[in-house]
Formats: sequence, C-alpha cells, structure tokens
Amino acid sequence: MNQLQGPPDDGSARPAHATIRPAATAEADAVRDIVHAAYRHYIERIGQPPGPMLDDYVARIAGGQVWVADVGVRIAGVLVLEQQPHRLMLDNVAVRPDCQGTGLGRALVAFAEAEARRRGWREIVLYTHVLMTENQALYRRLGFVETDRVTEKGFDRVYMVKALE
Repeated sequence: MNQLQGPPDDGSARPAHATIRPAATAEADAVRDIVHAAYRHYIERIGQPPGPMLDDYVARIAGGQVWVADVGVRIAGVLVLEQQPHRLMLDNVAVRPDCQGTGLGRALVAFAEAEARRRGWREIVLYTHVLMTENQALYRRLGFVETDRVTEKGFDRVYMVKALE
C-alpha cells in the first residue's frame, strides 16, 4: 500500500489520505463503473467507447494488473499496469469525475513509475487515443514523449514513453 498525505512538493493538488492498493476481485464492478464514468465523455468525440470501457476487469484484477486509490471509504481512482515481455505498459488511469483535478491521476502515474522502477524497468510506456488531446498534454507535462502513432484494435493511438531514473 502507498499512503498519500496532503499536497506533494511539486505544488499540484492531491486528495488527503489517498491510499493506492491492489484491487480485490469483489471490486471489479466498482472499478468498471469508475472507468466508464471517467471515459464516457469521449464516446461522442471518438465515435465509439474507448478501449478501457471494453476491458474485463475481473480478469485484469485476477491477473494482478489493477490498483485502486481509496479516498476516505470510496475508490476514487483506478490504475491498470500490464507486464509485457519487453516493457511495462501503463494501460489505464481513470479517476472518478468528482475527484478529477485533485492530483489523484498524477499520483497514480507516479505510483506506476515507482512500480516500474521496483520491477527493474528503465522506462514506462503508455498509449492514449489520438483525439484525447488533453491526456497527451498531461502526459507531456509529466515527462512522457511521443514515440509512435498507430491504428490497432480499431483505435488510433499515440504511444508515449518516459525514461525512469
């Protein structure tokens, strides 16, 4: 578990007393609901539900890929990390709409980076939809750089990577 207390030194907001921990199987519906709430506004923009809305969270949780961020007694955010043969993929970060803008998404990304380092990776990779421009801007501010644009699984994706120190 990773306990987050108060605002970080970088000046960004962060919910007080957020705890990041592995998701439990019984939380799959709550995880799915947060992902759907966080991504549903993109459906009209991209013309279909974004990939994270189509995921099987029971399987992801069973595979040890999902972490949740608790704020108080409720899950406020979701992180999905996928261990691939040659990289660690930050597959999804979703924050409940009423908790967006608090720094929780940044905290989840920072947790993902720490987990990548713990596993011995020197970089972390992610992708986002080409039309999710605000996500691309956020990831750039967090130190990610674009490496590729591809169409896969019916989605136009922008791949980004961040070197870890």
